[in-house]
Amino acid sequence: LRSFWLCRKPKRRRALRAVVARSPGGGGDVEFAVFEPANDSEVRAGTVTRAKAACPCCGVVLPPERVRAQLAAQRGGADVVFDEAGRHFGGARLTAVVTLRPGETGRHYRLPNEADYAAVRAAQARLAGILDEWERGGKQGLCPVPDEPTPAGGGAGAGRAFSVQRYGMLRWGDLFTARQKAALVALRVSVREQADDASRECMALVVDRCANQLSHISRWNVVGEKIEGTFSRQALPIVWDFAEVNPFCTATGSYDGALTWVTKVVENSPHFCQGQFQPADATDHPLPDQAAGVWFTDPPYYDAIPYSDLSDFFLVWLKRALPGHPLLRDPFDPANPLSPKTREVVQDETKTCGGRVKDRAFFEDTMGAAFTEGRRVLHEDGIGSVVFAHKTTEGWEALLAGMIRGGWTITGSWPIATEMGTRLRARDSAALATSIHLVCRPRPDDAPVGDWAVVLRELPERVGEWMERLQGEGVRGADLVFACIGPALEIFSRYAQVETADGGEVGLPAYLERVWEVVGRTALENVLGAAEAQARNGLAGALEEDARLTALFLWTLQATDAGADAGDAGDGSTPGDDDGDDESPSGGKAQGFALVFDVVRRFAQPLGIDLPKWEKKRTIETKKGVVRLLPVAERARHLFGARGAQAVAARLEREAAAGTDPLQGLLFPDRQETAAVAVRERRPRYGDGGDPADERPPAPGATTLDRVHTGMLFQAGGQTNALHALLKAERERGPDFLRLSNALSALYPRGSEEKRLLDAMLLAVPR
Repeated sequence: LRSFWLCRKPKRRRALRAVVARSPGGGGDVEFAVFEPANDSEVRAGTVTRAKAACPCCGVVLPPERVRAQLAAQRGGADVVFDEAGRHFGGARLTAVVTLRPGETGRHYRLPNEADYAAVRAAQARLAGILDEWERGGKQGLCPVPDEPTPAGGGAGAGRAFSVQRYGMLRWGDLFTARQKAALVALRVSVREQADDASRECMALVVDRCANQLSHISRWNVVGEKIEGTFSRQALPIVWDFAEVNPFCTATGSYDGALTWVTKVVENSPHFCQGQFQPADATDHPLPDQAAGVWFTDPPYYDAIPYSDLSDFFLVWLKRALPGHPLLRDPFDPANPLSPKTREVVQDETKTCGGRVKDRAFFEDTMGAAFTEGRRVLHEDGIGSVVFAHKTTEGWEALLAGMIRGGWTITGSWPIATEMGTRLRARDSAALATSIHLVCRPRPDDAPVGDWAVVLRELPERVGEWMERLQGEGVRGADLVFACIGPALEIFSRYAQVETADGGEVGLPAYLERVWEVVGRTALENVLGAAEAQARNGLAGALEEDARLTALFLWTLQATDAGADAGDAGDGSTPGDDDGDDESPSGGKAQGFALVFDVVRRFAQPLGIDLPKWEKKRTIETKKGVVRLLPVAERARHLFGARGAQAVAARLEREAAAGTDPLQGLLFPDRQETAAVAVRERRPRYGDGGDPADERPPAPGATTLDRVHTGMLFQAGGQTNALHALLKAERERGPDFLRLSNALSALYPRGSEEKRLLDAMLLAVPR
């Protein structure tokens, strides 16, 4: 069990309690009870983390290898195993049943009974009969249950998205319980009953929507009290405690709900024009030259999403609902039972195409060929649009390189809100809330050569205008960053090439470095005030590096829909967990805010921010390609040392009463004491190669951000007198403390602990 929670609404809480029943022989069994916890501490933590499972009877922890081996022997372990008498013997176990009561609102929870297990056994018998009938018929046509292979995971690139094979789910049918497979096979009848092809295709989509809910990779949302579909993110992980929905009820995930959604699409799309559909290679288009007025594409996102592998989840059921459909086959490889993969343009070095590894060079070259082909089929006065929502700069640079190489000029970029703010991927990260639509036109064959100096003069003004416009329309953070790329690229891509004064060609990477720098500086000027503009010319007045890093970090994290509440992860875990994947912890997730290292580096380097320096000073932390902005609570030890905030607060009050600088030499006491001890213990002798400067105590070095965090920690600890002394001293010192405090208050997410502390601290500022 990853979580013992059943319902976690503010005024309605239900959970499971596990009780170990000891047997006379010394063994044990686990019995469950449904109860109403008064507080979170009454609900025990899950029994699995990073694929390590703890036995609730004896406490022994099984390593991932043993857990995987046991589940692999049961093809994932999601089915119930019965003995000859029909009693539950092993395999998956029902822990709770969700019910409704006539005349009462809300859901109720009870323990499973024999009738519940009898229904499971009946479904297993029904499925066995379906497969037996198919075998007796000579295995004509496709197997009723998908027997095509699942994608292998664990490699580089997109292969990391899959872990199901390591748990024995080698066939697509293994992702479904016997009851779910029996239901989906039965639902295909609704497809055959339709009178025409269009209706059959629509009903096949209904079955596919049901499949998304009817797998054992579906979670129970403990806040919404509903089932979550298989694809809460673009991956197929193991889900330790899954939920099954009754497809014949009216709750979320039912057949009725799937039918309603598909019907709504049809009813609200009466003006769809007739068209022709043909699978083709984007680098070898079937259209003749200049045949189209619009060329629109949503291309692969570099190494982010394994499209073809994920689409097979739905393809295997569509093929069985619409046997022989011409679009449901691989036109390039008739022997391939799944979606086309050989020519797919992705960056995944575990795969090859024509003997060539699908690395970054392959991606850029093939994307360039696809964009060249798009330019060929488009009218000279036509318009192109490229949709992109990848959040790493490598992905953007690979895409843009292909577009420019393909002969396009980017003329604009528009962020369009297409993503759900409550999706798992968006929580506490810089996942884009919009899809950026790059607008482009064919670059003339006689395009001139651009002057590098002219391009650089035009760039800041263009970016500034676009940022002001988008911010006025409510676009924020990472969405705003990437939406500025289009206008910036128009300056560069209108030329056949850009050259420096000495005739050297300027490549796209060098230009994009300037773009990140301009966007970063403009953002800082917006959030930290006019004084930051002076940093451009190296003048005094700009805040220290750590303040600029923190402000820029939080600015990039801002959500476009600032009024949306991200909500709870819905499964009893910390928001942002990776849905129970064996590669991700189920609990104890590090707090704070996170950005991909590549994004942070792109901003930090041009602005002269030394990231390793601020890791040592405990402002940020980098692990596995992700940078975490440390919450203020984690900085307390760095700021106050082992003595803690209370001792520092008492000393600050004494220093303030004596009329001295309250924070001079006060912060980082442990660092100063350690260095002083080092000086006493070892005095370098002349000529021994040691540098006495290395042994000296460091200067106090309290930055403006350190002092702001000190005030927040005083506020958190109730050290009112120390806080007032600090605020009084900062008012006398200058405007930087309040300038940074107000800026960070506007940047921290609404509802975060940091914003609460800042706002309370600012209320204590003497007027």
